[in-house]
Order: sequence, then C-alpha cells, then structure tokens
Amino acid sequence: MNPHHQPEQALQIDNRLITMGAVLTAAGALLAGAGMAVMTFAAVTAGKRMIRNMDVPPSQQAAMKWRQAKEASRAGMEAWHSASDA
Repeated sequence: MNPHHQPEQALQIDNRLITMGAVLTAAGALLAGAGMAVMTFAAVTAGKRMIRNMDVPPSQQAAMKWRQAKEASRAGMEAWHSASDA
C-alpha cells in the first residue's frame, strides 16, 4: 500500500447551478432570437422602402447594364478585328 496515494474523490456537481445555467442559456437564446427577428424585419422594411423610392427599378437597371456591357464587348471586338486587319 502506498502511503502517498490520495483516495479519489467523486466529482461533486451542484444540480441547481446546472439547471440555473441551462435556464439562463435558454432565456438568452430566446432573447437573441427575438433581437435577430426585429433586426431582420427592420432591414427588410428599409430595403423595400429603398427599392420603392428608386427612379429606375433594379430589374431595369440590370437590363440597361447588360446592354451596355454587350455593346462595349461588341465595340471592343470590332476594334480588335479592325486593328488586326490593318
């Protein structure tokens, strides 16, 4: 027998503290979820208002930019062909 050997002690956990921690964690998660919902609602509302107040709707802006890009690409290709022919 080893005189320096300490008897192992079982881990003592206070169940009330564990329960209280779980309850506080759940309450915090619910509060965070509510905060995210309010924030999302505010952001979506602001986005809708911004789009509604635009002079040109985003779909028309995208179509115009697409046409401009196609025209620029065509003009660049024509310039490249005319320069390579010369």
